[in-house]
Amino acid sequence: MTSARQSAQSVSAQAALEEFKRLQKTLPKQFQRIFPDPSAPRTVLVIPSLTLDQDVMARITGATHYEERMLCLLLLLRMPHTRIVFVTSQPLPSSIIDYYLQLLPGVPREHALKRLTLLSCHDASARPLTEKILERPRLLRRIRQTLNAGGSAHMTCFNVSALERSLAVRLGIPIYGCDPDLLPIGSKSGSREVFREAGLRMADGFENLSDVAEVAEALTELKRRNPDMQRAVVKLNEGFSGEGNAIVHFEDAPKGSLLADWVRVSLPTMAFAAAEMTWEDYSAKICEMGAIVEEFIEGAVKSSPSAQYRIDPLGRLCVISTHDQVIDDQTGQVFLGCRFPADEAYRLEIQEAGLKAGRILAQRGVLGRFGIDFISVREEASWQHYAVEINLRKGGTTHPFLMLEFLTDGTYDPQTGSFTTHGGQPCHYYASDNLVSPSYRGLLPEDLIDIAVENGLHFHGAKQTGVVFHLIGSLSEFGKLGVICVSGSREEAAQLYQETLAVLDREALRD
Repeated sequence: MTSARQSAQSVSAQAALEEFKRLQKTLPKQFQRIFPDPSAPRTVLVIPSLTLDQDVMARITGATHYEERMLCLLLLLRMPHTRIVFVTSQPLPSSIIDYYLQLLPGVPREHALKRLTLLSCHDASARPLTEKILERPRLLRRIRQTLNAGGSAHMTCFNVSALERSLAVRLGIPIYGCDPDLLPIGSKSGSREVFREAGLRMADGFENLSDVAEVAEALTELKRRNPDMQRAVVKLNEGFSGEGNAIVHFEDAPKGSLLADWVRVSLPTMAFAAAEMTWEDYSAKICEMGAIVEEFIEGAVKSSPSAQYRIDPLGRLCVISTHDQVIDDQTGQVFLGCRFPADEAYRLEIQEAGLKAGRILAQRGVLGRFGIDFISVREEASWQHYAVEINLRKGGTTHPFLMLEFLTDGTYDPQTGSFTTHGGQPCHYYASDNLVSPSYRGLLPEDLIDIAVENGLHFHGAKQTGVVFHLIGSLSEFGKLGVICVSGSREEAAQLYQETLAVLDREALRD
């Protein structure tokens, strides 16, 4: 490549970055003028691309259908002059769209459909949706034409990478999300640095490890200064949902000078959280994205709460919610679902701890939704909270909470950590993305809707309780489904979840 061509490309890339910054500067005015008014005309472009590490994504069952989790945003159509443009890798069945539209309170289906544009790449390959869109100039033209047809527009995404930034520039609209240049703050190493600055308690460990040798050295040193440590965790810097984690067991580790050699030999036998992960692949990922090493937090009674926040385009930080994450029993690392709100015994404590880190993120220019995960251990009459990671994106708790807000028109009270409907009724839910059974395979979206109707598994607007399904498109091929079970108490929500499982298991076995 000639130096002239390289120089031209560099200028072009710099011009794109400057244009993105210009577009982002239009968001505060739009936020002040449009967002507070439910009747104001606007267009929301939803890009549900999971622009994350594709090797790890490939190990998640039904990952191609995770774009459907953002279908909860179709309920924005309850605002009469709001238009939604929703782009997916593959076309969505009309039965799934109808399922969501019937949840709109007081809005005729036909009125909502007039304001909904569904576009698809017709591409089922295991690549980020945004990459597919950028490869299709005619699709880009259709999106642009739709955006130009009505009012102010902005883009919302699951996460914002350089690809989403490029798409925003190509379309000429801002993103309500974090600038990709700030994403290192939300890596595993960046999280530890922010927590340290905020004065939050963390597991003992090391960050900014760039290769396998540094990981081995860190594990050795960690064991030496914590002789009683039984387990440690290695985490890929850009891992998510626990899929980039691996456990090292030290029960048989020698002491003294033999420890370093033992660690090097033992690394390939780590217990990987991701299904079918190999040491060859994992060690390559360490070199590609870096890693951290932490002491595994032990405890007879412990939980995995998280707190969610938003920094709006005016730079204001607010609390959105708290959750108790449901983690798999086998590895203790992989996110399966969540309970809302977090346990009353500590939800205000983690909320306040997260705010300390959130203020630092706001100072650094972070925009949009983010979550902070903790591990909480009960010690006698109190809880000790260890900050774990920052997720500068939407997460597994985002779509259940958005659905609750849309369905109930309720509000979260940061003073109590509780949620009440417009009529003052308390709300709790149990949500999961991982209802999985071989017996569910072959069930079509229409079959699920039949089962839901026949067994009363739907949301009751009058009672403000009930069941809402998601990931419906993954049911037939993968036997996998998501669910949100809303009720008036934590116990009732958990019971409704178990009853829903029982119905699905029973109906799936019928001819």
